[in-house]
Amino acid sequence: MDSATSDARTPLGASADNGLKIVVVGGFGVGKTTMVRSVSEIRPLNTEETMTQAGEAVDDISEVRGKTATTVAFDFGRISLDAHNVLYLFGAPGQERFWFLWDRLFSGTLGAVVLVDTRRIDDSWYAIDRLEHHGTPFIVACNDFGGPRHSPEALRDALDLDPRVPLVACDARSRESSKQVLIALVEHLQSYYAERAALPRQEFV
Repeated sequence: MDSATSDARTPLGASADNGLKIVVVGGFGVGKTTMVRSVSEIRPLNTEETMTQAGEAVDDISEVRGKTATTVAFDFGRISLDAHNVLYLFGAPGQERFWFLWDRLFSGTLGAVVLVDTRRIDDSWYAIDRLEHHGTPFIVACNDFGGPRHSPEALRDALDLDPRVPLVACDARSRESSKQVLIALVEHLQSYYAERAALPRQEFV
């Protein structure tokens, strides 16, 4: 997907007090780079490389024929929440051969967005599995590729989502839509960590 954003970016102010790390994960070609580009207030850092015929032997491109470049390490962007808090966004590579990088990207992560192409639900399972394995809270955002519409119930069932995990729709090309995804994630994180803080502490002997 091509980003539809403008090159105009909001200038950065003084350094924030709190930097909050967020990871955007998902299958190959679901729009992770596009989302980071669309919402970042700085010119994002990316590690995209041109796709070649050699890569076709290891990457399944049958559902992303129009894709000409791919992330080989991570994307990085930043968005300010307020005068004291910023989100640092890391977009993870989607191909299976780069999944070994995910565990390192998850280190220090406050939460995550799992970006989903509803035409290729199966590609999202690994991301959800790894986040649950790490105990990292996340939301699921269904990127609009113009395919058939599915009910939230059907999508939750297909993804085997916990009822407490938020499920939202988005267009990763849109800055406003991507911002709404991040707002949904921040709200989920506030509830998640508030609930954890309210739990009685375990005493260890």
